[in-house]
Amino acid sequence: MSEKIYGVSLETIAALADIVKEKDLGEITICDGCDKSITIKGKKCPPPIGMPPMPHIQQDMMPVTMNAAAKDGQGVPDVPHASDGNLVKSPIVGTFYASPAPDKPPFVTVGARVKKGDVIMIIESMKLMNEIQSPFDGVVADILVKDGEAVEFDQPVMVIK
Repeated sequence: MSEKIYGVSLETIAALADIVKEKDLGEITICDGCDKSITIKGKKCPPPIGMPPMPHIQQDMMPVTMNAAAKDGQGVPDVPHASDGNLVKSPIVGTFYASPAPDKPPFVTVGARVKKGDVIMIIESMKLMNEIQSPFDGVVADILVKDGEAVEFDQPVMVIK
């Protein structure tokens, strides 16, 4: 007859240890319902890694201006012209949203006055909604992308004069 510990054979304990190792489990505990138990521990598992909270993305950038062709969607940003306004670029790759929710009004519209630090858009990236703040004081002269449109890193999104 096989040796037993708390009524469990050594063969059963060995089989459970193999399962813990094979399945890369932390541990298995067998209780008899009273005060006797056997715990078989595997490798120490590191604690789960949580995602740190996503900070608001602060755009610290030099003011960039656009030429008239770029404002009309006919060109790309060119030699800066101070009279055309400051260009706000996307700080990340994602989807542009003009409002906090589909049934809510947009953060800004053309002609709206904004202050540095005001939320002017959301860029969704990897299921995270990133509120983008205005790097400039001024008036929104143009919004270069449509709501729900994909944007690339450093893509012109808005002009503030």
